[in-house]
Amino acid sequence: MTAQIELEGATRSRVGLDWVAKAAALLPRIVFAGYMILFFTYLFLPLVVMGAATFNTSKFPTVTPWLGTTLDWFAALWADHAMWRALGLSLLIALAVIAIALPAGTAAALFLTSLQPRARTFFYALMVSPLLTPGVAIGIATLVLWHQLGVGGGTFLIVLAQASFITSYVMLMVVARLQRFDRVQEEAAAGLGASRFMIFRRILLPYLRPALLAGAFIAFLQSFENYNTTLFVRGTETPLTVYIATKVRTGLTPTVNALGLILIGLTILAAIAVEINRRRSTARTPA
Repeated sequence: MTAQIELEGATRSRVGLDWVAKAAALLPRIVFAGYMILFFTYLFLPLVVMGAATFNTSKFPTVTPWLGTTLDWFAALWADHAMWRALGLSLLIALAVIAIALPAGTAAALFLTSLQPRARTFFYALMVSPLLTPGVAIGIATLVLWHQLGVGGGTFLIVLAQASFITSYVMLMVVARLQRFDRVQEEAAAGLGASRFMIFRRILLPYLRPALLAGAFIAFLQSFENYNTTLFVRGTETPLTVYIATKVRTGLTPTVNALGLILIGLTILAAIAVEINRRRSTARTPA
């Protein structure tokens, strides 16, 4: 009888220890899952509130108090020609920045990866320094420099000021891709008589295409949302970020929320299209 009681006690102890061990093993996963939930809630909750405010009849962008549901702010957005002009200008500036930053950043990456390690460290720090410089300083420096040359603020200076630091983003993307490139392919092509241009066009450029697409996307976003640098070099032009900042001071309405909701929707659709295209390309690639 005593032995049976001791056996049952030992069994309960093992069960208790097993439960404690399982709980200890699951604790990091539970903590991580809770952290991710809080992180994504913090990340997306403002966007949800911003989108919901678009459908509130309140003249100020808010969800409390909820005064009623309406679609009038989309109609007001359609009638806000000043905002559409600002949006069109921002898109034009972003495309111009891409046209400058993409080839310049690619050339800088190719130059950087061709240097010796000691020189590469110096030039890498030099090329990355615009990212560490405050946007206000870049805007003021660009304005002062070109003012001495007789060029006033405007679209031209906005593009140059933004491209001066956005090029570094493209360079970093291309450098990261080039570090995994096998130079033997270039040597083999050169041994077969291919010119430098042909090697670049047939071998290097297709290999760099993912980095170039990512760099163009980042350049577009960095240009489209830039405010600090743009503010000092805009002259009489009014890109979207400056227009929205002006509306914040003079009286913000949910038309801005409506535009933001549309842009978020377009971004989601673009991301879905890219993912579908990636999966189709992967499916077509032979194993």
